[in-house]
Amino acid sequence: MAHGVADRLTIERVGHRGDGIASDDGATVFVPYALAGEVVDVEPVPQQPARRRVTRIVQASAERIVPFCGYFGDCGGCAIQHWRDDAYRRWKRAVVVETLAQADLLPEVDEVIDAHGGGRRRVVIHARSGKDGMRHVGFAASGSHAIIDISRCPVLAPGLDGAMDTARAIAAALDSTGKPLDIQITLSNDGLDVDVRGSGQLSPALTTALSDVANRHDLARLTRHGEIVAMKTAPRVTMGRAEVRLPAGAFLQATTAGEEILATLVAKHCGKAKHIADLFCGVGPFALRLAAKARVAAFDSDAPAVAALRDAAARTSGLKPIHAEARDLFRRPLWPQELAAFDVAVFDPPRQGAQAQATQLSKSRVPVVVAVSCNTATFARDARLLIDGGYRLTRVTPVDQFRHTPHIELVARFERQA
Repeated sequence: MAHGVADRLTIERVGHRGDGIASDDGATVFVPYALAGEVVDVEPVPQQPARRRVTRIVQASAERIVPFCGYFGDCGGCAIQHWRDDAYRRWKRAVVVETLAQADLLPEVDEVIDAHGGGRRRVVIHARSGKDGMRHVGFAASGSHAIIDISRCPVLAPGLDGAMDTARAIAAALDSTGKPLDIQITLSNDGLDVDVRGSGQLSPALTTALSDVANRHDLARLTRHGEIVAMKTAPRVTMGRAEVRLPAGAFLQATTAGEEILATLVAKHCGKAKHIADLFCGVGPFALRLAAKARVAAFDSDAPAVAALRDAAARTSGLKPIHAEARDLFRRPLWPQELAAFDVAVFDPPRQGAQAQATQLSKSRVPVVVAVSCNTATFARDARLLIDGGYRLTRVTPVDQFRHTPHIELVARFERQA
């Protein structure tokens, strides 16, 4: 297609990132917001030779639906709101199956479990000065670093309805710094927990201005890079029978339903184990639930998260012993000799996976390994290490707590072969 000239394409399939895929003069091109079988008129995307922008849908798919959000297509937060639910779920499962097959992994893959629940309970809102000189508060535009101003995001849990107003007030209070801001807002049992990143060191006047924002918006806590600016109460979340006091900027699963479903699947795969290793434990979404029936040793490099887990365990009656230890499992994974004490090892690493720890698990004799992953590609890599070390991958369950995006969680069970 010549630069600047519209073209007509037939979409062959939807790719792993949610874009329509077509052939244009023998070259593979990616067409956001287009569905398989559709005929679309497209134009080039500047500086992105493999991408096209839909200018007109000539023939729509029978599976196309009307997006529920007015920002869809401009805001880059969601990739898919225009596809019927049943087809969307089939596609997400197929992405998992195909990615695993590329690594010669052919396990039984369950149907996708929807875990959106009441919506996302945490969000990062960006504040940036645009080329127009205005301060924009919202999410990154599709395929761009520009910020789309958002008044309300329907993907968020109702308790985050005030998140955008809060972020705008924070951006206004820090406007004089001119710095780009990332404002993380988490819904806790006690209200909104907000951590501001990128502001630089705060003057007394700016600290006072932020404290005023916290008071006006009734925030549970407001921090800057984890340092407390204002706190009405220590924010808490419930995990099983425990209540965890959140460290500032703490990582949580995206939805409450997602955490509960993942924890239920993990517990099911752990069965009647008496001693469980919880690797990359975070603040304890698995450990605090598993300890209802088994002793748990929990490890993570995030020392404040481990301390929060330890504190929650100490304040919760009826739990089996939990040993919680700060340890960098990327640099210092548990060795086979240490793993010998456990009936089951659970690991739930960040997106980069757990290559070092999976290598040591592959050399261990732990009877069962339960893997949780938010990245199918790195999961496949780590799974191959375990399988080559003598484990059998028996089951994979996709869990969709990132509805309307290409992201998917997995829970998998591995059994040591005799």
